[in-house]
Amino acid sequence: MTIRRLLLIAALAGLVLAYFALDLGRFLSLDYFKSQQLTIEAWRAAQPIQAALLFFATYVAVTGLSLPGATVMTLVAGAVFGLFWGLLLVSFASSLGATLAFLVSRFLLRDWVQQRFGDRLRAINAGVEKEGGLYLFTLRLVPVFPFFVINLLMALTPIRTGTFYWVSQIGMLAGTLVYVNAGTQLARIDSLAGILSPGLLGSFVLLGVFPLLARKLVAALAARKVYSGWQKPARYDRNLIVIGAGSAGLVTAYIAAAVKARVTLIEKHRLGGDCLNTGCVPSKALIRSARLLSHMRRAPEFGIRSARAEFDFAEVMARVQRVIKAIEPHDSVQRYTELGVEVIAGSAKLVSPWVVEIVRDDGGSQRLSARSIVIAAGARPFVPPIPGIEQMGYLTSDNVWELRELPRRLLVLGGGPIGSELTQAFARLGAVVTQVEMAPRIMVREDPEVSEMVMQRFRSEGITVLVGHRAKEFLIDNGEKVLVAEHAGRDVRIPFDAVLVAVGRVANLDGYGLDELGISAQRTIETNAFLQTKYPNIYAAGDVAGPFQFTHAAAHQAWYAAVNALFDPYRKFRVDYSVIPWATFIEPEVARVGINESEARERNIPHETTVYGIDDLDRAIADGEAHGFVKVLTVPGKDRILGVTIVGEHAGDLIAEYVLAMRHGIGLNKILGTIHIYPTLAEANKYAAGNWKKAHAPQKLLAWVARFHTWRLG
Repeated sequence: MTIRRLLLIAALAGLVLAYFALDLGRFLSLDYFKSQQLTIEAWRAAQPIQAALLFFATYVAVTGLSLPGATVMTLVAGAVFGLFWGLLLVSFASSLGATLAFLVSRFLLRDWVQQRFGDRLRAINAGVEKEGGLYLFTLRLVPVFPFFVINLLMALTPIRTGTFYWVSQIGMLAGTLVYVNAGTQLARIDSLAGILSPGLLGSFVLLGVFPLLARKLVAALAARKVYSGWQKPARYDRNLIVIGAGSAGLVTAYIAAAVKARVTLIEKHRLGGDCLNTGCVPSKALIRSARLLSHMRRAPEFGIRSARAEFDFAEVMARVQRVIKAIEPHDSVQRYTELGVEVIAGSAKLVSPWVVEIVRDDGGSQRLSARSIVIAAGARPFVPPIPGIEQMGYLTSDNVWELRELPRRLLVLGGGPIGSELTQAFARLGAVVTQVEMAPRIMVREDPEVSEMVMQRFRSEGITVLVGHRAKEFLIDNGEKVLVAEHAGRDVRIPFDAVLVAVGRVANLDGYGLDELGISAQRTIETNAFLQTKYPNIYAAGDVAGPFQFTHAAAHQAWYAAVNALFDPYRKFRVDYSVIPWATFIEPEVARVGINESEARERNIPHETTVYGIDDLDRAIADGEAHGFVKVLTVPGKDRILGVTIVGEHAGDLIAEYVLAMRHGIGLNKILGTIHIYPTLAEANKYAAGNWKKAHAPQKLLAWVARFHTWRLG
């Protein structure tokens, strides 16, 4: 703490102590003022300016130091100065004093509070930055909350000082008027309870509700303005229309049907979206076959002299398609029709905020209206505009599943989750794989040691990992495909037979009528906290809305989109992104939830790090998978979890315990106190909690316990 802060604390403490030590509060009591009312009024009549200035300065000091007595002084203002001048004096003195208290609290406490609790206060900070004036105005109108508490707590938020002052000036005016007016009848008031009648308190409550009603009115007027120029249907054909049958669309339609709404689901390709047809499902099927081959190559590690497998790449890819077919019924037209969803195969385009034009696959067309619409159009692989790439016949995660012949030399552009998963899988199937990443390391969203561990594993399996290489140009040199990449200021030539582009995904925004309706969409469709677009009845969910492009995140959003679309304005919910887990299914598997160490440092979030090495875990040793770690970030000195990274076998499964813990506020102490089956990989979570407990053992208490046991020896 700085000298300036210490001096200010000492000065404030001195003033407060003097106030109580000298019993100055007796001069701010109702009885004292009533006994001296005639004398005070006479002095005010003789020296009005001096009396007003002294009253003003005293009021500022009392409110600035958050001392008791401001309510009585407000009554006295009415009795001594009358309604108009009393209101004028108290209004400005109370606002100025409140702002002084606000500034003192901000100077002394805000940095410490934000550093220590910034992660938990992120949502509150965002809300205050956006609508802090409205929050403060509501609090000022409702005297249920002591004003000095409001002054001190609002200082800990990002609200601007100017905003705090003028909102306080206006917001406290109604309450000040009531009290000053009551003060004009001071002789009739025997106690403060005398002015707090049920009727008066009811008036305050109505004043407090007013800004909320005003907010609703403003929202209604804004919506009316947005919808101006559009003809609203007199009656709707459907309660809900969902565009896109990927994870977000399917879950949205499912929920709507479950609550007996009339819902239509439109898909122009195949139900299940990318996850089923070109993403999660086929990639995991391929990874499973590739992993089997890798384990056979490791046979001597398990006491088996040799093991070999004969396979045909085309048969492996055929198995991938069989897996898709086996899971397909879960997302089939038949299943959703039986659930009560009308499924239409075709393309959809918004022609008004309530009407969708559908061009069916059978050549027909129709228009349907709905009270609400959810856009869940998904995303597609992003292909960067690198010169010459179009002549390479490039692969993406969309069309790589059409391969039936294994590329001899495969170039993978991208070091993210998709690129890394397919890099390792194809290498294990026998391709010579070169992975090229522009960043200094692959898997840049994870901590550096995670990236390093994965790169070492890749290289040990014969994969060439080139980081810090920026793709400049593709060309064909003497019939051979070549990538020219820049590295450390020099051009590097990388020959290959096939290139897989895995540098990210881009939302599907074209062809849905977004531009015609003026719905803002850059990389994704712009939505608010309720997943609403410019038009409150049009929602977006899944990859097309972001910010996370995970199947489970899309399903998570879908619940909010469905419930909000069907029940707004009666009830709606803000999307909760506080606990979103994800995993990359490579070896070693990487899973994470919450923040990691790199993010905590970048955002200056105070944290403690606890690490348990899985190389010490009995089951991992027995399975020949003794590698990786569990890293837990916690609040300093507490067991509350901020984030977890797990690297190792079945990390995506092990992370579930921490997801549950973070979602429901369970700390490491309770994880440590939970029985975990021996021997399992899940024990790693318990041992990580145990390492945290050891680091926070009460050493002084243990020393006394040691003495106690020594004494008991006799």
